[in-house]
Amino acid sequence: MAYVICEPCIGAKELFCVDVCPVDCIQGGASEAQMYIDPTQCTDCGACEPACPVSAIFYADEVPEKWRAYTRKNAAFFER
Repeated sequence: MAYVICEPCIGAKELFCVDVCPVDCIQGGASEAQMYIDPTQCTDCGACEPACPVSAIFYADEVPEKWRAYTRKNAAFFER
């Protein structure tokens, strides 16, 4: 299981999550509306979740129902 970045990140992209990730699995660029977590690289350390000032990061099993599509959206970003 991995962590997932959801809707509150859109437009915010504070990047604190990138700074604390020990495996550099959080990506997204200036042209992206949000950041994304690579589910195949995430080690489930949890460092990113409390670092997010907009509370956009959730453990995959705990993603709120209204944002469940973001689980697939994060994975799809890395399938390009």
